[in-house]
Amino acid sequence: MSQALKDLSDYLVEVKGNLIDRAELAYDELTLIAVPGNLIELMTFLRDDAQCQFVSFIDICGVDWPGRADRFDVVYHLLSPRQNFRIRVKVMTSEDVPVPSLTPVFPGADWFEREAYDLYGILFTGHPDLRRILTDYGFEGHPLRKDFPLTGFVEVRYDDEVKRVVYEPVELRQEFRNFDFLSPWEGTDYVLPGDEKAKG
Repeated sequence: MSQALKDLSDYLVEVKGNLIDRAELAYDELTLIAVPGNLIELMTFLRDDAQCQFVSFIDICGVDWPGRADRFDVVYHLLSPRQNFRIRVKVMTSEDVPVPSLTPVFPGADWFEREAYDLYGILFTGHPDLRRILTDYGFEGHPLRKDFPLTGFVEVRYDDEVKRVVYEPVELRQEFRNFDFLSPWEGTDYVLPGDEKAKG
């Protein structure tokens, strides 16, 4: 498989090298790094070209790198059933620089882009209905960002007794624990049934 992916990588760099920053082949997976401005043209080529035929859109996900100037990676996964290949396309963007929406090329990208917007705050231009999809409409912030606080927010649930949605402060079910891995663990104070035989 790796030789076939290498051939595909060489073909893409030769034919559409102007749209690709670089191609990385690692762990039998091909990743194309592109800039947002070339995304629509590159994805259209990957879908329509006879050598590629990546007609099956699998997923869009985000990755947060808070220490980087272009904080987010937007990662697209495509499948070519005819060629039996999977490919990954990455673009980097910041909080205030939008990425072109992929919905004109793959209509199924609609909800995935809404999810990336909701959970990371990644903006998509040309999206038909870019609004939250998983969090509440009044929710503030983006929960999958690495700087999102774990406490101080409210959680929403439907209360069957009062027959309405209620907002309650977030309650952590378990206390935060610091583990000291240099000290030995302390055993139990009680004897489990059967353990009394081991001491004899």
